[in-house]
Amino acid sequence: MSDDNSKKRLGRGLAALIGDMDQPLDPENNAPSKADQLVPIEFVSRNPNNPRRQFDESDLEDLARSIVQHGIVQPVVVRPLGKGPLGEARYEIIAGERRWRAAQRAGLVEIPILVRDVDDRTALEIAIVENVQRSDLNPLDEALGYEQLIAGHGYTQNDLGDIIGKSRSHVANSLRLLKLPDAVRDMLSGGELTAGHARAIASTADPEKHARQIVAKGMSVRDAERLAQREAENPSGNSNRTEPKDTDTLALEKMLTDNLGLKVTINHKDRGGQIRVDYRSLEQLDELCRLLQADR
Repeated sequence: MSDDNSKKRLGRGLAALIGDMDQPLDPENNAPSKADQLVPIEFVSRNPNNPRRQFDESDLEDLARSIVQHGIVQPVVVRPLGKGPLGEARYEIIAGERRWRAAQRAGLVEIPILVRDVDDRTALEIAIVENVQRSDLNPLDEALGYEQLIAGHGYTQNDLGDIIGKSRSHVANSLRLLKLPDAVRDMLSGGELTAGHARAIASTADPEKHARQIVAKGMSVRDAERLAQREAENPSGNSNRTEPKDTDTLALEKMLTDNLGLKVTINHKDRGGQIRVDYRSLEQLDELCRLLQADR
């Protein structure tokens, strides 16, 4: 499958592959897709590359109770996985692992499936799009899914932005979360920190220290941004700090940081000043150079 064909199919025809993306994939859905067939639940296995790593236990219990009453209304999307030891057809989940897990808890012996014969890359793309469009992924799982497509299938940040319907800066900011220390990533996965908090402190000298301070004090994202800004303006920690920046300068810094996906610092004095752009890898530097030359 060519890159162009993959993008076209996912950009415009994703609904044809896995059903109407605007409909929730839960039993409460009143407009389900029609299943291809019913299969024994043990013939279906999870995809080890599913970007979603965490499943809320209480949500699974709620869904299992609903399945007991209503069954699985929206089929699980799968792809063929070959034959089992007795010659039975086996399948791997593309989208719908949450429903599959809940169906097991509900004691179902068969589940409805939609079969789609796609390759590894397309299966991963569908899984990411399906989860991102429903906000089902936590920010770290989302970033790990993007990294899988970049590392395993040669995607650029622009490619991913086109596929998932997000800006390139959204992808870049998501990937920045993977640079955080493990302790901060655990706080992010556990919901103690939001993605906004994590992005604000990602470029600081000690993200873990700041993360613990944010959690302990219940700081807002704006508070976290100010915390990171103070460190950027006074990295040595001495008391001879410059005057705090005005709100317009801070807003401009945030806008440029979001658009570039890189930390931008503006130091404005009188009629001049400096703009500083921090990067952490040669890939980020190459992308910055490409953006600066794009209109030439």
